[in-house]
Amino acid sequence: MGKTFTSINPANGQIAGRYPIFTAKEVGLVVDQARTAANDWSSLGFGGRKKVLLNWSTHIIDNVEAISELISLETGKPLSDARLEVANAVNHIGWAARHAEEIMRTSHRAPGALMANMSATVERSPLGVVGVIGPWNYPIFTPMGSIAYALAAGNTVVFKPSEYTPGVGMWMDESFNAIAPFAGIFTTITGLGETGNALCTSAINKLSFTGSTRTAKLVAAACATQMTPVVLECGGKDPVSCSRCQP
Repeated sequence: MGKTFTSINPANGQIAGRYPIFTAKEVGLVVDQARTAANDWSSLGFGGRKKVLLNWSTHIIDNVEAISELISLETGKPLSDARLEVANAVNHIGWAARHAEEIMRTSHRAPGALMANMSATVERSPLGVVGVIGPWNYPIFTPMGSIAYALAAGNTVVFKPSEYTPGVGMWMDESFNAIAPFAGIFTTITGLGETGNALCTSAINKLSFTGSTRTAKLVAAACATQMTPVVLECGGKDPVSCSRCQP
């Protein structure tokens, strides 16, 4: 086994779990596997992907207590809050599964007076492999806002959870792959900042990040080296913002 790191229960300081630190090479291999799976996942069509995603939401609902307890363990939030978070994450999956085809369908645009004799259409296609880096405070709800929609659109996803909540990220991986038609559609990688940087500089087609403004700047800079487009949700500055998410 390579290097590992520990997840700590913030309520009592005890070790909640131990997880591998993915190296840059290992991250590259996971992204390669996701790229291999991307064509088959896209080829399932909206109906096929909808079925898989709804099966995933059902699996999460059937195991809501297990994932809620894990969220509570790694974040320190009350179990009732963790259950609410899971319910909101399931809503993300259901909405994405049911509305992806409508959102992504070909649409027509007025070409304007200069090209009145022509027609214009907008077609939306999956990008390929989408990387997602999630926060610790809402470790399933927040990243699911990127994961579910990327999957519904036909992309495969490589997810790097916060180093504070790696167990939640691994549970998401295991729960999806318990119902997935084949491997490589959704994969979780765990680690510290170096693992996140490796994901940013890998052969992904887009990256979604939620976290502090300071880290967002590093993520944007790393993705820029590969000209990888990014979506950044940065930490707030209001008096009740969590300290780990502050700039």
